[in-house]
Amino acid sequence: MVVLKTEKTQGDWSDKLRGIARWWSEFKIQTRLMATATLVVSIIMSGLTFWAVNTIQTNAHLNDTRYGRDLGLLLAADVAPLVAKGDTAAVAEFSRKFYERSASIRYILFADPEGEIYYGLPYSAPPVESALTLRRRIQLPETYRASQEPLVRQHRTPNGLVADVFVPLTFNGENLGVVALGINPNQTFITSANLTRDLTIAVFVSLWIMVILGGVFNALTITQPIKELVQGVKNIAAGNFKQRINLPFGGELGELISSFNDMAERLASYEAQNIEELQAEKAKLDTLVSTIADGAILLDTDMRIILVNPTAQRLFNWEGMNVIGQNALNCFPAPVCEKLACPLYKASRGESEGGEFRVTLQEPSSRSVRILLTTVMDVQREKPKGIAITIQDITREVELNEAKAQLISNVSHELRTPLFNIKSIIETIQEYGSSLSEKEQQEFLETANHETDRLTRLVNDFLDISRLESGRPYQFGSVQMAQVIDQIMRTYQLNAANKSITLTAEVENPLPPVWGNYDLLVGALTNLVGNALKFTPENGRVTIRAYVWHPPSDPEQERVRIEVADTGMGIAPEDQPRVFERFFRVENRVHTLEGTGLGLAIVQDIIHKHNTQIHLISELGVGSTFWFDLAIDESALVDTPDGATPHLKHAQSWH
Repeated sequence: MVVLKTEKTQGDWSDKLRGIARWWSEFKIQTRLMATATLVVSIIMSGLTFWAVNTIQTNAHLNDTRYGRDLGLLLAADVAPLVAKGDTAAVAEFSRKFYERSASIRYILFADPEGEIYYGLPYSAPPVESALTLRRRIQLPETYRASQEPLVRQHRTPNGLVADVFVPLTFNGENLGVVALGINPNQTFITSANLTRDLTIAVFVSLWIMVILGGVFNALTITQPIKELVQGVKNIAAGNFKQRINLPFGGELGELISSFNDMAERLASYEAQNIEELQAEKAKLDTLVSTIADGAILLDTDMRIILVNPTAQRLFNWEGMNVIGQNALNCFPAPVCEKLACPLYKASRGESEGGEFRVTLQEPSSRSVRILLTTVMDVQREKPKGIAITIQDITREVELNEAKAQLISNVSHELRTPLFNIKSIIETIQEYGSSLSEKEQQEFLETANHETDRLTRLVNDFLDISRLESGRPYQFGSVQMAQVIDQIMRTYQLNAANKSITLTAEVENPLPPVWGNYDLLVGALTNLVGNALKFTPENGRVTIRAYVWHPPSDPEQERVRIEVADTGMGIAPEDQPRVFERFFRVENRVHTLEGTGLGLAIVQDIIHKHNTQIHLISELGVGSTFWFDLAIDESALVDTPDGATPHLKHAQSWH
C-alpha cells in the first residue's frame, strides 16, 4: 500500500512538471526572456535588499558599540576625580543623573581595582554587610588591564542584544578601578531593518504578479504596436518626420497610432515651413550684413567674434582668415588693439555704453577709420549681451578735409596776392598818376593786367571743375585734333617765346578725326601745355604729339594718341599717384610756382568723359610726359585712294 501511494505521488508530480513545461513553451521567446530577466533581477534585488538589511544591522551594532564607548569615556572622565577623592555620594548623584538622561543605558557599574563592584545603577551594594551578603565582581582579562583602553563586547539577553563597555578609571596616572555600562540596541535601526525586509518580500511578490499579468497582456494585445510606436518615436526624435505607422488596430490603441501619424505629419509641415523661413531670414540677414558699406563686427561678453561682414574683413586684412570664435584682441591690428583694449573690457562688464575712436591703419593700405562701440544690453537682466562694432572708412573724408584746408589756403593765397598787387597799383596811380612817366604807367598797367589774368585763371578753374561735376550733358561729335593742337599752339606761342622755351607740335598727317567734345579737349590740352610751360626752365622744350596707335591687346584696332612732353623739373615717384587729385600741388613740396592744384584734376575729369585714361611718366630733372588715347570717329573717315599714303607725319614749331 505504501509503495503504491508513493508511485502515485511521483506520477502526479511528473504530470504537473510536464504541464508546466507545455505552458512555458506556449510563450514567445521575448516573453520568456522577459520573465527570466525579471526572475534574475528580482533575485538580485532581493539579495541586495537582504544584504542591505544585514549591513544596516551590522552598522547598527557598530553604532551602538561606538555610542557606548563614547558614553563610557565621557562618564569615566567626569567621575574619575570624584572617585579619586572618595566622594561616593557625589559619584552616585552624578551617575544617577547620567543614567536618567540617557534612555540607551541599561546599567552602570563601578568596581575597584580588584574588580569588586561597590556601586551600580539600577544595582547597588547593601547598606549592611553580613556573612550571607553576595559579592559581585568584574573579572577582566589581563590584556585589558595592560592596554588601559575601553573594552566592548556584546551579549544576548531575553530583551535582545546588549553592548557591554568597560572603561578604566584613571586619575593622574593612578588606576582607580573600572566603570561598566550596558547599552541597549537602537530600536529605530531594528525596526527599519524589519520593515525593509517585509517590504522586500512584498515587492518581490507584487513584482511577479505584475510580470505575469503584463506578460499575458503583452502577448495578447500591444507588443507589436508598442514596438512600432517606440521605433516611430525614435525616428521622430532623430528628425525623421516622414515616419508613419500603418497597423490595423482600433480602440484607444488605434487612436494613439492615428494621433502619432497626425503629429508626424504636422511636424513635417512645420519643419519645412520653419526651415524655409529660417533660410529666408538668414539669407536676408547675410545679404544685409554683406552689403553694408561700413564694417560690422559683433562680439559676445567674452570678446569672442561671432559675426563679421566682408567690409570689416577687408579693412582689418582678415580676408581668407577664420576669425569667428576667436578673441577680438588677438585678431585686431595693433593700432586698433591699443585704442580699444580698455573700452572693450569696460563695455563687456557693462561699465560703458560704448564710444567713438579714430585709428590710422597701415595694412593692407594706409587708411583712416572711425570705430563706433555700442554695448548691447539685456533689458530684463540689465546685463551686457554683447558688443557691436561699426567701422567706417573715413580716408576720403580725411583727405577731403585736408584738401578743403589746402583749398582755403591756396585760394586765400591766390586771391590775396593779385588783389593786393592790383590795389597797390591803383593806389599808386591814383596818388602819383600825374608824376609818373608814360613808361612807368605802362609797367603798372601791365602788372595789373597780369594779376587780373591770375584771378581769371583761378575763377575759370573753379568754374570748369564745377561744370564737370554738375553732370550737364556735353555734345560729342567728330573732332579734328589737328585744329585743337593748332589753337593750343597759337595760344601759347607767345608765352613760350617769352620764357625762351621751344614749343613744338608733331601731328601725323593725315590724322583721322576722333569722337569727342572740341571745347573739353581744348581745355585738357590747355592745362597740360600750361603746366608743361610752367615747370620747364629757359631753353627747355615742350612737345605736343598726335598719331595713330595700335594697342598691343588688339592690333587691328586704331586709336589716336595725344602726348604732351616737356624737359622740365619732373615729378618725384611718390608724388606721381596723387598729381591728379584736386588741390594737390607738387610745387608745395618741390617747386615754388603759383597754382591751385586743379589743373590736372580737370584734365582727368575731361579724359574720363571721353571713356579713356590719362597716363604719366616722369623723372626728376629729366622731364614729364602725359598721354591719353581717343577713339577714332569711324563715321567721318574718307576712303583713301589705292596707292596713297594715309598717314604722314609733319612737324610745326614755334620759337
